[in-house]
Formats: sequence, C-alpha cells, structure tokens
Amino acid sequence: MNMRQHKLSTCLRQALYGGAALLLFAALPAAAEGAGQDTNNNAATKKPGAGQQAPDASQAKQLGNITVTAQSRTQQMEQVPIPLQILTAKQIETQAATDLSKISLFVPGLVVDGSQPTQPNYSLRGISTSDFGIGTESAVGVYIDGVYAARSGGALLAFNDIDRIEVLKGPQGTLFGRNAAGGAISIVTNEPTDTFEGKALIRVGNEGERYESALVNLPLNKDMALRVSVLDNQSNGWIRDQANGQRYGKNDDWGSRMVYRWNITPNTRVLWSWDHERLDQPPRPAIGLVPLSNDTNERPPYPPNPATYLNPLTAPLYNDAIQAREWRHFDGSTLTIDHSFSWGSFTSTTAWRHFNTFNDEDNDGTDHIVSYLDTANIEHNNSYYQEFKLSGYNDLMDWVSGVSFYSEQARQTSQVNTNTSSLDTLAQNVDGLGLPLTEITQGLQALGLPYSLLNDPWREQINNVGKFKAYAAFGDVIWHVNDKLDLTTGLRYTQDQKDFTWFTPLRQADAFDQTVAALASSGIVGLLPTTAQEALAAFSGNVIFPNAVGQWVSVHHTWHDFSPRAVASYKFTPNVMAYMSVAKGYKAGGYNSLQVGSLYAPEKVWNYEGGIKAVVPEYNLLFNASVYYYRYSNLQSSVLNPNFTGSGVPFYTVMTSDQHAHGLDFEAQWQPTDALRLNFTSAYIDSTYTKGTSTSGVDLSGQSTGEPSFSATAGFDYTWHGVYHGDLELNMQYAYRGHTRCNADSGFQGTCLSTPLFSVGTSTQRTDARLDWHTPDQRWGVGLYVNNMFNKRYVLGIGNDSTNDFGTPYATITPPRTYGVEMRAKF
Repeated sequence: MNMRQHKLSTCLRQALYGGAALLLFAALPAAAEGAGQDTNNNAATKKPGAGQQAPDASQAKQLGNITVTAQSRTQQMEQVPIPLQILTAKQIETQAATDLSKISLFVPGLVVDGSQPTQPNYSLRGISTSDFGIGTESAVGVYIDGVYAARSGGALLAFNDIDRIEVLKGPQGTLFGRNAAGGAISIVTNEPTDTFEGKALIRVGNEGERYESALVNLPLNKDMALRVSVLDNQSNGWIRDQANGQRYGKNDDWGSRMVYRWNITPNTRVLWSWDHERLDQPPRPAIGLVPLSNDTNERPPYPPNPATYLNPLTAPLYNDAIQAREWRHFDGSTLTIDHSFSWGSFTSTTAWRHFNTFNDEDNDGTDHIVSYLDTANIEHNNSYYQEFKLSGYNDLMDWVSGVSFYSEQARQTSQVNTNTSSLDTLAQNVDGLGLPLTEITQGLQALGLPYSLLNDPWREQINNVGKFKAYAAFGDVIWHVNDKLDLTTGLRYTQDQKDFTWFTPLRQADAFDQTVAALASSGIVGLLPTTAQEALAAFSGNVIFPNAVGQWVSVHHTWHDFSPRAVASYKFTPNVMAYMSVAKGYKAGGYNSLQVGSLYAPEKVWNYEGGIKAVVPEYNLLFNASVYYYRYSNLQSSVLNPNFTGSGVPFYTVMTSDQHAHGLDFEAQWQPTDALRLNFTSAYIDSTYTKGTSTSGVDLSGQSTGEPSFSATAGFDYTWHGVYHGDLELNMQYAYRGHTRCNADSGFQGTCLSTPLFSVGTSTQRTDARLDWHTPDQRWGVGLYVNNMFNKRYVLGIGNDSTNDFGTPYATITPPRTYGVEMRAKF
C-alpha cells in the first residue's frame, strides 16, 4: 500500500479552495459517485464512481459488510464514522415486523410508539418531541428513499418491499437537514432489477392474523424494468369491549408500491415510484382504572385514589367513543433523475406526498355518560420536495453538495367531544359549583315541564392551517489526507418560513341551545333563580377552548441556521477505524396547535462523539463502540398541562427545556462457525435537565428526563443444512429496556406510578423466536414464529387528561403474545 503524502500547506490551500468551490457548487474534477438525502438524504444511485470499486454483492452479505448511504454516499457500513445500526430485510422478515414500531425495541436507544399509527412518537438517545400537532415536528427525522416525512401522520407506514433501515444516532443536520437534531431513520426500499423475480408470502396467526404480500419484478427491455408490490394486513384484535363487543387492537392495513426504472442512456437513469396505503381500524384502547358499577349515570369518585386502581392488564375494557376510528389514506410519488459526467454526477429528486388522517379515541376509559370524553385529530397534508445534488470523488476528496426546497400545506382540526352531563361533572369537580344543569333539569321536571338539559352532545374544536417552506444549501467533503487519515468537513444552511393560523369556532351544542331557546321564548328562564340563570349563561359559550373564540389569529416567522460537522477518522489497519466528531443539529421553531398565539424557539444541539469500528476477519468478529456527550436547548416535549386554557381541562401541550446527556453505544456480531451467528447491542445514557419547569410548576433542573439508563438486545441464529433437502434455521432475539428514571413530574405525566396491583415505568423485556425451513435457493420456505414468546405484558402509561376533571384515569398497555405460521414462494 502506497501512502499519499501531502505537504501541510498544500493540503490546507487545496482544502480551502476546494471547500469554497464546493459550497458555491462549482464543478470539481472528480469521477461519478452518488447518493443524496433529503431535507436531505439519499436514494443512492447504484452506479459507483470511477474512483471507487462497485460493492461486491457477495461480500455485502457477509458479517458487517452492508452497503449504506448514511453519508449521502454509497459506502460499506464499517467505513462510516457515524454511530448507526442497520435493520436488514432479513431481520424484518424474521421477526414478522409490519412497521418500524414492531421492531424498534431491538434497536437500543430507539423507541417508536406505534399504538396510534397516525400519531406515532419517535425517540432516539432520549430525544423526543412526541407532539403530533402540525405546529411542531419531530426531532428525529424519518426519510423514505431520501424524502423527508415531515408529519408524523405519514411517517409510520407499513413495510413494503424494504431493502434496509439505517438508524443514525446523534444529530445529522449537515447531511439530512433540519429536524434531524436527535438522529435520523433512513428507510430504503428495493429498486427494479434486470432479472425477473416474483415473491408471495402468506402469514396466518392467532387473534385472526392474516397477512399477505406479493411482488413481481419485470424487466421490460434491456433499459427498462418495473417492480410492483402489494400487502394486506388484517387481524381480529386482541381485546374486546365488554359493553358493545367491539374488538380493539385490530389490524386493517392495505398498501401497494410501484417502481419504474429507465436507463435512458448509459449515463442517465430515471427512477419513478408510487406508494399508496389505506389504513382503517379501531383506535387505541383506553382501559379505565376506577372500579364502577353498571349504572352508566354513576359519577366516578373524585379525586380518584390510586390505591384502588384496577390492574389494566386484567381489567375489562369499556370505550364508548361514538366515532371511534383511526384511518389514513396516503399517496406518495418520487421521481429521481441521475446523470454521470466525466467529472462527477448530478441527481435530481422530486417528491410529492399527500395524506388524510382521522383518529377519534376514548379519553375516559368508561361507558358512563356522565364522564363521556373523546378527542379527535383530523389532518390533511400536502408536501412537495425538490433537491439537486452534485457529487464526485478523486484522490484528494470525496464530496457531495446540493440545494433543496421543501413546501408543505397542512390543515388540522383538534376536537373534543363530550356532553352536557359530563360538563356538569366538570362543574362539580373543578369549579365546585355542584351540578347546575342537573339541578335545573330536576327543578323543571318537578314542575311538570318536559325539558332536559342533560345528555346533549357538546363539541369544541380548534382549526389550524400551516404553510411551511424550507430552503437549504449544503456541502460535505471527506478529505483524504493519506491512506489512513480522513478529515470530513460539512456545512448546511437552512432557512425556514412558517405561516400558522388558529381559529376557534363557537362550540356546537344544537340540542342544548334549542332547549335553552325554548325556555327563553316561554319566559321560563326569567323565572329561574339567579344562580341558574348565571349557569345557563356560562354554558352559552366555550368551556374547553375559551380563548379567541370566533377570531382568526395568524403569525409568520422566519428562522435561519448553519449546521456544521467535522469528523476525523483514522484507520489503524484496513479493518480497524477510530473517529472523533462534532456536529450540530437544528429543528425549526414552531407553534402549539391548541394554544392560540403560542411560539417555540428553534431547537439546537451540539454533539461530541468518539468511536471505533473494527472487524476481525480471522475470527468473523465485528464490534463497534462510541461514547458521546450532547447539550440540547429548547427541546419541545409533549406533556400534560393541568390547566393551560384556563378551563380546568388538562390537555397535552408542548413544554420547552434544556437537556444534556452522556452515553455509550456498543455493538458486537460474531460468527464462530458457518452455522452459528451471535449478536449483542447495548446503549447506556445518563440524560438530565439543565433547565426546565414542568407545566405543573415543578423545577426539573438537575433531574432525570425519564430516559432509562440501559437498553440492550442479544440473539443468535443457527442453521442446520441438509434437512429435507433444505436448511432449517432457528433464530432467537431478546430485547431489554431499563426502568424509567422518574422525576418530580413523572407521576402527573403518567410515566411513573406504583399501585398495589401494577406499576408504570418498570423495565421491559421481549423475546422473539422463529424456526424456519427453506430451500437453499430460497425458492420455497415455511416458518413458525412467535413474538413476545413469554407473553410479557406492560402498562405503557397512564392517561391523566380526564383524571383531574372527571376522575377517570385510564391506561394503555402492550399487546399479548403473537404467533403463527408463514409460507413463502419465490419464482
């Protein structure tokens, strides 16, 4: 191996000139290379540059030698100086995962809550926004084939012909752009190939699970190919409502994907994809914790006593939300055009996304009319993305640069549905006014007057409109100082422009208003006691959203950011690399959809990291380790606010805080024999608030953020060859996530609680297993799988949004064990 020596002055001069030219997007003499990311990543072109060797397909299947595009370049995973974990298509299929939430527990440090697929929550290294309103975005960016999924409603889609998932830990602002301050999840799908291929899969399991998928890859001619895939995921549900028989926990998801590739010339390629998904299923079940009788007019005791809470893992389910349903219609299209020149490559990525969602769920966990409460979130979203990218490679540098534009129009309606009997309960519990509507009704009926002010539907809502634009220019250069030392410098400039509107209409209570109008027209209102007249007047307007009723409130803000990164990586041997990095992450400012006129400053994070990546070929051993420290400012977190509207009704709003953390990530894979493969991955983190006050007024400075200290996965895969002319493979995977580190606000937020019958915030465990037989060419296969083998069940959290008003806390829980049989065919 010859060392490429550069004099320091020459190297610095070339670096400065080259970097300046890069950021101005001048053409550099380099060979074609490429990939690109959205707000920036990916869709890696499949053509290697002249200065690079094409990835060896056979080697890519070996231990740790997976091709990734984490740096907007096609590289082997062990060459990338970024802490990342890869979920391969084989891992996804082995664990029968249908979306990222079903497998995220096996990525230590990553949490994806998919209990509401239209309102998922992403957390990575303790960083989580958890707010689904259109006024804010997640701090963990999700990218599908290089296109940013801005809204959570369209981010958690069913897996459909997935190649791999790259989970990049730590801020990825330079390469991925805004809203990747906590990390990035890059989902890469398969592209059409020049070989005919067909696959079919049928999976049948407990609780009526029925999953089918199929794909066909058609070479149309020597320059064109088409790939089409479909899936259908159905089940009967794992919990039944004891009052009406409705089953919850059901799957009802259907999707299709089409990808067309056209090699116009040997150097020009067009790739066009279309995605469609339709989801329609019951909402997340809310299990009531307060024991009640069958009398639906019984008011729960107030305040509730945690010592008497039922165990939600065994308690009956009573949900009476009238519109109970969660559905999504999603469509997306991406057009990628790439062209190779003698000096480099050019890639254009154009994408359009559209979805509508509706989610109405029970928020009191009872079927009692006097504590009825449900909430609905309704969204309509259109987004457009355009990126132009140049990239190249030579002996001195490997570079990528580009510009991008993102535009989004979003509408959201946040509804609260209750009734006048429930508002009477609110008046008694929160305001201490007794039961005014009940007393008026009883008084009227005692006089023989046929009027009732009870049980009438009542709806309040806030409508939001958001118009967002983002412009970016970025450049990233890997400087090859010599054959062992690389220096990476990168910078992204981002401008965010946001227009946001709130409108709170007058509450809808037609039946109640008609009764009051009839009382007024007959002169009865004037005969009522003064306190009764005041009560009717109080109910003439909004109770839950009383601010700026009937007014349009609009704001406009523009934010600018520079997000740099610098990395030094050194190869001690061809198989051992160490690196040190510093990177900045950025998330645009935003708004609270439920709080008129609110404003949140942009989030910023600085991350300092050092790591090592090593492969020991003679022992088939791979291990990666990294240590890090970050400081995060203005982190926006969704929390329960006890009285943010002044109405006495708690709602989930956004709290900002400053945090810092230090941690360690470790991964090891070992294949001691051809038949046996072992894996172990772990993450340690100590995350605390440096500044923050909870919505209940508690100073959280110096306290834990709640993130567990330790999480890990371990597993093995063993293959017996020559079993009935095929291979018999046993795979087992175990995942552990430590207990929640509680703080002074954890109890109110429902993330920590200990009662005589159950606890919230305990450590969690899960074991998945599969026994699979397949022919050596994978043409035929049959498998038996079980997820959550030991049926470990946990209480995820307590919903206290109706605790302090109706006295009706409820819980969400994990589903039970699933198992089934799978049959596959390939032709």
